[in-house]
Amino acid sequence: MYYIYFSFIFILSGLMFLECKRQSLPKWWAAIVFAAPVTTPYFIFKSGKGNRLILFLIFIVCFSIVTVGEIFIYSRMKATYKYDSLPPVTRQLIRYSEILQQTTQNLDNALIELEQQSTVQSNLDKLEQTIVFIGQLRQTMLDNQVAIKQMVEFVGSYRDFFTQKDLQWVYEIKRFYNNRIVIAHLESLENYLDNFETLLRFCYRNFDAITKAESTIHLKNYDEYYLRYRRAVDSHNRFNVKRIEFQNDFIKRHPETKAYLPTERQTKAFRLWE
Repeated sequence: MYYIYFSFIFILSGLMFLECKRQSLPKWWAAIVFAAPVTTPYFIFKSGKGNRLILFLIFIVCFSIVTVGEIFIYSRMKATYKYDSLPPVTRQLIRYSEILQQTTQNLDNALIELEQQSTVQSNLDKLEQTIVFIGQLRQTMLDNQVAIKQMVEFVGSYRDFFTQKDLQWVYEIKRFYNNRIVIAHLESLENYLDNFETLLRFCYRNFDAITKAESTIHLKNYDEYYLRYRRAVDSHNRFNVKRIEFQNDFIKRHPETKAYLPTERQTKAFRLWE
């Protein structure tokens, strides 16, 4: 703290000392300015010489910049060290929980985007974009799964600590992600992505043959891939309904866990790609 402030008052009081010496003014003005920089405008106008208004405006601008800079530095330092007074286990829990919340939100956003891209029209550019996006979504899912695993393993290792600290609800996060309904829901999502990507890649490689209906073999294969995809969509939507019901009931019983569970992606079923 005060890195910018002390540099500023040293320079300011030094300039005031030189000005007092140059104009034969009382040199103790510089000491007052050093102790209380806000008195500088008073001495600027009391000197009665030069462009006092310009000097005053320069002081106001510089003082404002210093104040904003100090506030910014303080806020950054406060954010960096805000958990230092907490026990190591609590600090680690907070870090893992923040990672879990962020990766969950990233996955929610990605699934919302996929839902929007699921309505793409049959054109090569859109097909390629969606295929690439599914690859990115897989990485987002992996990041979320890693965060879930970290949180679950950590909570399991320190269950006694959380119980002693009256933080039993933290252990409920582990119970949620280990629940068979939640696991089945994630597996159905992976199956959905596999079948959707397979269908898109087949359409991309055989675009002309399918759109122009030039090959009965390609059309037959397309129907087969689309049927698998449709079954995967229906299956995922069914598991999603079960997971929504379970999650809503879970949050009612353990409202403290809400921030660590899926959000937007629980609200809608996937639409079929046409």
